[in-house]
Amino acid sequence: MLAEALTLSAVLFAIGVVGVLTRRNAIIVFMCVELMLNAVNLSFVALSRLYGATGQVFVIFVMTVAAAEAAVGLAIIIAIFRHKQTVSLENINVLRG
Repeated sequence: MLAEALTLSAVLFAIGVVGVLTRRNAIIVFMCVELMLNAVNLSFVALSRLYGATGQVFVIFVMTVAAAEAAVGLAIIIAIFRHKQTVSLENINVLRG
């Protein structure tokens, strides 16, 4: 059971990394980052059966950070879309001035 959960976690994390490295749409990139965070959560929960409830406590912290990242990231994406009329990451240099 542990090996299957860790394998699934590794596959989900790899899909997220590939998505972050290959996609140019900001929304897709944020979704891939969320996928990677959920893969880590799955690993923490799977390993908490062996090492105690510490992994589940880390999952709560990761979920809190993911929620904050999603809120701030979505606000930034909306602000960039209002300014540039696109969410493509190729030509976005709004933060440079």
